[in-house]
Amino acid sequence: MKIAFYDVKPYDKPWFDRLAPEYDCEIKYLDYHLNVDTARFSETCEVVCVFVNDMVDKAAIDVLAEIGVKLIALRCAGYNNVDLKSACEAGIRVVRVPEYSPAAVAEHAMALLLCVNRKIHRAYSRTRENNFNINGLIGFDLQGKTAGIIGTGKIGSAFARICNGFGMRVIAYDPSPDENFVGDYFSLDEVFRQSDIVSLHCPLVPQTRHMLNGETIAALKDGVVIINTSRGGLIDTPALINALKSKKLYGAGLDVYEEEADYFFGDYSAEIITDDDLARLLSFPNVVLTSHQAFFTEEATRQIAETTLKNIQDFSASNNGGSFVNEITCDNVKRLN
Repeated sequence: MKIAFYDVKPYDKPWFDRLAPEYDCEIKYLDYHLNVDTARFSETCEVVCVFVNDMVDKAAIDVLAEIGVKLIALRCAGYNNVDLKSACEAGIRVVRVPEYSPAAVAEHAMALLLCVNRKIHRAYSRTRENNFNINGLIGFDLQGKTAGIIGTGKIGSAFARICNGFGMRVIAYDPSPDENFVGDYFSLDEVFRQSDIVSLHCPLVPQTRHMLNGETIAALKDGVVIINTSRGGLIDTPALINALKSKKLYGAGLDVYEEEADYFFGDYSAEIITDDDLARLLSFPNVVLTSHQAFFTEEATRQIAETTLKNIQDFSASNNGGSFVNEITCDNVKRLN
């Protein structure tokens, strides 16, 4: 199978290069995002492999269909950047990596929480300049606090277990509760009302977009910490900024941002940030922002490569007939719409 691999980064290649021959795949690496302007560069390839910030909208899908692409292989769990309805109508199948080391993302979520709470980022900057003053670096004990987890899939459940290890009370909201979850389920409103920490671990779909907005943030306790390692669009960024400015929140730990496609995974250290909301978030001393790296462990990157290539192999073996593991089928599209 010939694969057009969009938005390649240096860390993508080692495992994909090593494993591709085992799955009888030939990879054409492309440095740029997939969108309507770059879709035609995948001509001669049967598969396009895309990541979180590729723009796989109807316009791009129409071009892909025209040049004969048969499969969109996401090397990530989320698929909010793909117009599934258009792909289904064009006869292009879609696969994803539904799980890859849930511990990686859950551990990063806790790292963000600890950093925001104990102000590790500020302490590190001070001591690097030989400033050992601890004024302004006071935090709070996590033990005894209530962690509200939104979404209790594999990552949310892993984060819950970590919170339990810190002696926290764990509560959660999920429309499909898991009987093995280590905390107690409540309504979304009640989770927002009770939580000292709110951590988001749900997919971005129309029903969850801006689930944290001006109204829901106002309903939170004063002094809450918000953690988001899922998708930026779960939070209304201007509402978050207003809550930080008004000191409604203790702080925020963010690995994602709703307009991240213009900046994340690139080096803009010599340039001026023109995204005013992003620049404002970076100005807050109680915000820790990382560049969508929660997944980024050796174990996870290997599993992403293995699952992506296995998905492509399964598609090839299916001869375009019948669904297979990790495919997002037309039935899934109907349920989402």
